[in-house]
Amino acid sequence: MRSEGHVEPDAALEGASNAEAALNARFVAGDERALAEVYRRWSPVVFTLALRSLGDRSDAEDVTQRTFVSAWTSRASYDVTKARLSTWLVAIARRRIADMHESRAKIRALQAEMERVTSPDDLVREPPDLSETLLVANEMQQLEPDAQAVMRLAFFDDLTHEEISRRLGMPLGTVKSHIRRSLTRMRNRLEVTRVTP
Repeated sequence: MRSEGHVEPDAALEGASNAEAALNARFVAGDERALAEVYRRWSPVVFTLALRSLGDRSDAEDVTQRTFVSAWTSRASYDVTKARLSTWLVAIARRRIADMHESRAKIRALQAEMERVTSPDDLVREPPDLSETLLVANEMQQLEPDAQAVMRLAFFDDLTHEEISRRLGMPLGTVKSHIRRSLTRMRNRLEVTRVTP
């Protein structure tokens, strides 16, 4: 004879499944309390995944935030018949982690190119911070349109000089000149920015 408090395993599983389905439905419907519950439940998993891949707590925290912002803004695209919510969140997290790796690679490429045209005495020895990266992005926006197009293809699309030449229908020598002049201009402006009180 069972005690009144006893719950059959099948009933417990069904209850958990129903609770999860209700949470998913509320999340997709835009219930912010459901978002808070989903974040509380799954953010440690996303953070751990990001930290293992990126090796940096700050970047892992950023990826975790971006993952849940992406999930919230694209919640209408979540299909409960195709994947569990946790699986869908992990897929988004993997894309955000890949974005972070790509962003790091682009910043490294830009820094390497700037170092290539900078004399060793002028190199900044401290590691670059976010403000430096934002300064560089801002300086790129100050370039003339042709030079800006060349620089974006070189550093954000990782195209070679020859590929840029073909893409823009621009002579190879002009592409190289744009890159050389733009890097010199950006370096000079960044140096002025650094010394401005």
